[in-house]
Amino acid sequence: MPTKPTPARWDTRARRQLASALRSRVAGDDAAAKAAVIWGAEGERWFTPEDPIWRVHADAAMFPGGIRALLLQSLHPLAMAGVAGHSGFKGDPWGRLQRTSEFLATTTFGTIEHAETQIARVRTIHERVRGKAADGRPYAASDPHLLLWVHVTEVDSFLASFQRYASEPLTDAEADLYVEQTAVVARRLGVLDPPVSTAELAATIEAYRPELESTAASRDAARFLLLHPPLPLAAKPGYAALAAGAVALLPRWARRPLRLPWLPFTEMVLARPLGDAATATVRWAMTDPADVRTVAEQSRAG
Repeated sequence: MPTKPTPARWDTRARRQLASALRSRVAGDDAAAKAAVIWGAEGERWFTPEDPIWRVHADAAMFPGGIRALLLQSLHPLAMAGVAGHSGFKGDPWGRLQRTSEFLATTTFGTIEHAETQIARVRTIHERVRGKAADGRPYAASDPHLLLWVHVTEVDSFLASFQRYASEPLTDAEADLYVEQTAVVARRLGVLDPPVSTAELAATIEAYRPELESTAASRDAARFLLLHPPLPLAAKPGYAALAAGAVALLPRWARRPLRLPWLPFTEMVLARPLGDAATATVRWAMTDPADVRTVAEQSRAG
């Protein structure tokens, strides 16, 4: 007679099924092959498992952090014009996410050789992304000023999400080091003077605020990200919880232009707990002891 699956087997099966579904969305159907190259290749790396950037970018808090970053980025009309006109964020949102995911994983966890190849590829793409915004102003993805805005919104969002949803947040010194380590890749992408501390990060974002606007494109992007993501029905509750966690992390000044109300009771009683629960579930799924990433990380850490 076939043996009845034990709770431990069900737990392992459920974990791997969820991890596979997540990685297929985030990294593509060839996620396992990409991971084997990124994590398994021999060679010198910029960062190690002990570094804050490794800890932040390997954590499930990247999911709500990424949503928050996209919402903030949409508030710059020139950055949003480039996204709307060239990235296919509506026509192919998962393709865009997968390319971004591969870039972050390669430049954080991969060899220097692979990281520099990825950076060169992205710089080539940036050179082709140019045009005019709705108000007639020209934009170029290679513009260091726009590159800096994209960079600081990502770094601020990933850090804010990790500090809120990770099981062990960074110390103040580690948070400063995280910001400094993200500058390694930013400079190679064309950012001229990236911040190297949390204080500089906050000051840089504050300096951009006069340039930010509520536009039809930014509000449309927010509705798409938060209300109409292209997901199967079964996946929408989990995504909604991650999105709630992302919105709960937005600064208040970013809410009004995106028409996202600030409701303190709802934030504390619903949004943040949902973010906690969803991020914890993703973290559980993504830490399968047999996964290539876990094995490689433990090997390098040991």
